[in-house]
Amino acid sequence: MSVTIPIRAIELTPGSMISIHNLSWQDFEQLLAELGEQRNTRIAYYLGTLEIMSPLALHERPHRIIGDIVKAILDAQERDWEDFGSTTLKQPEIAGVEPDTCLYIQNASCVRGCTDMDLAVYPPPDLAIESDVTSKTTLDAYESLRVPEVWIYRNRQLKIYLLHNGDYAESSVSFIFPKLPITEMIPQLVQKAIDEGTSRMLRELKIQMR
Repeated sequence: MSVTIPIRAIELTPGSMISIHNLSWQDFEQLLAELGEQRNTRIAYYLGTLEIMSPLALHERPHRIIGDIVKAILDAQERDWEDFGSTTLKQPEIAGVEPDTCLYIQNASCVRGCTDMDLAVYPPPDLAIESDVTSKTTLDAYESLRVPEVWIYRNRQLKIYLLHNGDYAESSVSFIFPKLPITEMIPQLVQKAIDEGTSRMLRELKIQMR
């Protein structure tokens, strides 16, 4: 397939998504280069299907807040972490995805000094966080990249997907925080941050976690 319409000419309204099918990996890489890094869209590619999403402004807050919550809990537990944000994760010829947020936790020490993410060199992130994602393409991409745990926050609910024998299964328990009721905590804390302020919520959380 040859791309005849400049990708920058495609305008997405906030909250919309387009799918492009029968796209080779080389075309995907070309489109990524054309899109550049300074943009407000997210992409997911899996075996020839590319989805380009333009999130709503209100979409940005929950995943940022959730990332802050995760880091606050890890700090309280004196555990290391590295935040790689929306770094593009790739499995050449198969999958590529840009998480809303991704973190290294168990493998935090493995990525210190990393400035160019290459999953042939480094392990996949231990946790990917997505907000308002309903796409199977996104989960298929994470599955191919072997990300152990994916959180999807939507409609004030958190769903946890754990990788088991190569497939994702929804779970009420997190690998990362097995002793915490994460699916209950996160929606409550996100709403508290929105209603009362993120910094106040995080200060109170840190006191509770002592």
